[in-house]
Amino acid sequence: MAGKTDSGRKDPGRKDKAASAPFPSKEQVLAFINESAEPVGKREIARAFRIKGSNDRIRLKALLKELKQDGLLEKQPSRRLSGPGRLPNVLVVEVSEMDEDGELLARPTVWDDDKGAPPRIYVAPDNRSRAVLAMGERALVRLQLADDGTYEAHVIRKLDRPTQRVLGVYELGDQGGRLRPTDKRAKKDFILRAAEAGGAAPGELVLAELLPQRGRRDSLGLRSVRVLERLGRGDDPRSLSLITLHEHGLISEFPQKAVAEAEAATAAPLGRRQDLRDIPLVTIDGADARDFDDAVYAEADDDPKNPGGWHLLVAIADVAHYVTPDSALDRSAYARGNSTYFPDRVLPMLPTALSNGWCSLNPNEDRPCMAVHLWIDAEGNALKHKFVRGLMRSAARLTYEEVQAARDGQPAVDGGAGDNGAVLSAVLPSLYGAFEALLKERHARGTLELDLPERKIRLAEDGSVAAIETRVRLDSHRLIEEFMIAANVAAAKELERLRQPCMYRIHDKPDPLRLAGLAEVLRDLGLRFNASQVVRPSALTQLLTKVAGKPEAPLVNDLILRAQSQAVYSPDNIGHFGLALTHYAHFTSPIRRYADLLVHRALIGGLKLGDDGLPPGSEALFEEMGGHISATERSSAAAERDAVDRFTAAFLQERIGARFWGRVNGVTRFGLFLTLDDSGASGLIPISTLPRDFYHHVEARHSLEGERWGRVYRLGDRLQVRLVEAEPMTGGLILALDEPEDGEAGPGDQDAEAPLPGRPAGRKRSRKKPQKRTKTDGTGKKKAKSKGSTRASRKAERSAKGGGTAAKGADPRKR
Repeated sequence: MAGKTDSGRKDPGRKDKAASAPFPSKEQVLAFINESAEPVGKREIARAFRIKGSNDRIRLKALLKELKQDGLLEKQPSRRLSGPGRLPNVLVVEVSEMDEDGELLARPTVWDDDKGAPPRIYVAPDNRSRAVLAMGERALVRLQLADDGTYEAHVIRKLDRPTQRVLGVYELGDQGGRLRPTDKRAKKDFILRAAEAGGAAPGELVLAELLPQRGRRDSLGLRSVRVLERLGRGDDPRSLSLITLHEHGLISEFPQKAVAEAEAATAAPLGRRQDLRDIPLVTIDGADARDFDDAVYAEADDDPKNPGGWHLLVAIADVAHYVTPDSALDRSAYARGNSTYFPDRVLPMLPTALSNGWCSLNPNEDRPCMAVHLWIDAEGNALKHKFVRGLMRSAARLTYEEVQAARDGQPAVDGGAGDNGAVLSAVLPSLYGAFEALLKERHARGTLELDLPERKIRLAEDGSVAAIETRVRLDSHRLIEEFMIAANVAAAKELERLRQPCMYRIHDKPDPLRLAGLAEVLRDLGLRFNASQVVRPSALTQLLTKVAGKPEAPLVNDLILRAQSQAVYSPDNIGHFGLALTHYAHFTSPIRRYADLLVHRALIGGLKLGDDGLPPGSEALFEEMGGHISATERSSAAAERDAVDRFTAAFLQERIGARFWGRVNGVTRFGLFLTLDDSGASGLIPISTLPRDFYHHVEARHSLEGERWGRVYRLGDRLQVRLVEAEPMTGGLILALDEPEDGEAGPGDQDAEAPLPGRPAGRKRSRKKPQKRTKTDGTGKKKAKSKGSTRASRKAERSAKGGGTAAKGADPRKR
């Protein structure tokens, strides 16, 4: 039939069989994809709009790429496309929880937590209304999108249940042995009988496996476990990192072959390398750093055509010389992807013999390096660059504090390595001269300048937490950052010039939906932001400048950070939004990032600097590699956050009952998340502890709004709280509002307004109808979510039988 595609969809680009259709607009293509019942591929789009010929197919590819860059499309499996935020119609899920109505909820087995919580997925029962999956089981499912934005999953086939392991502390009580899990998401303990304890004593941290149920369940509904590994005392401060390491599946031990290769390494000869040993290159790192993989030098450019310009040299440890493709060291480094840093230890990407030895630019020792000469003008604009393979000798190991003190004309500070006065006097003027030029160029291109305080855990000699401090950001930190950015940009451009594969570090534009939400919250703060325009990083920085030094500054910084896309590694270059750069790759830390090692190898091969560059056929693997090392980076970042949370909870455990001020950083249907001013720790105020009322979770306003007394708790509110619970094993904090509960109005005073916590006196809650209710409507009865939904009708039927929920919200631990 004319006007239809082979798949039965209407062909929007065709009037009759003989007519030739014009090339479609962006709006037409976007409408076709969004109206499709499932993600579509480029071939389907071309067929729908009758696009033929190589030129039009190239135009279509460019159009789709632009729509993806604008955040209007997302890539799905098998190179198919859909609107942003939409799940593919077939994927693997795991049953994760049960809601209060007894319906099973699942989540994708692969999900980027930086995108926020995944959409709610309800597991459809079979045609006899029986559950087809059990808790923790996985299945390949077909998803059906409901009108309310949730999904219903119909099981295609069950998948083998993965071996389930539990990390916890062995406890012995009146009811026998129990394993208390360290995962804050776990809702129940496990039975651990003496015969299955593997010799563990009460109080020990153990790794255990779930035992099969064999059709039986404990009277309390608890599962049984068997100890696989004993990890030490649970109250040992060092156990907090061990817990985090195991929970995130991080690799702590190196294969013996990899260690043997590292220990067999020797000094690199000069050979064909450029001799850089007479240049006073220096390393500048933190006082507690143990490996030094970058060194810097600068001097005024002597070219009369470049007045006020500079010549920079950035030298990086030549890891590629020691870690060759497909060696045991290479396979181990790739599996880890990067180093991971905990408050009390480091999980390095390379064995210590390399990371602290031959690949560390230790002072006064010959070390092989990959180096780039950079020439910039007085305004910091790059003029040219040249990459070499060299042999260098660091003139000094400097610390950030030492460099800053010397720059400020202050006496030497603790943390320096010996008397570096002569070196500092010789190298600092030129380093800072080049740095100031690079800063001019940074400001001119308009980067995103977020001000995000970072927690630093200071440990005592016994491993306990002595203090939690905010890291001070010095100009010396920024100097090294600018030198590294300049080298990274040069590496990406050089590989493009050489037509070599490059593992770019890309940062996409912010999600338009997140920007729209940001604009709404900013409007409430009296800040104007047009989310519909083409957003540039400089526009976001202008917002940050307006609120700098004001009480709302931390909130605005956090909101803008949440609106950002996740930076990832990819062989396809789309630029770096945050840095406002068209080309960017990681070149400067091959000791701790596998991506940098790939860039080094590509440069070595492209510039013919040795026979240890990329092996043939590597380019075909770059997309897979980029996905892998992006995933290991996310895992490490999550583990590092969890470790800091655990150490922070251990520090605060002695302060139960103490009062703190903090700011609301998250609003959910089960309560408020608050960041404490003093420590930067984040804790939960359960909705069940808020002053008695019926609270509506209004997502658009990021608020919990009381229906009867008018109390409003919103993102950014400053509240005083009491610390109720601090659990080092999980890193969880439970808080409670530290305010007397207002005298509640009587039955005839429902319209009386209560003072709003964290708000100026006299400000009242808007009486606008809330956009989304919690599970109750103030009567104790449930409301059906939408018409025509199988799940909604099931819920409504149960409600009619009297199945209400408590007015004060769900159990906060069921999140």
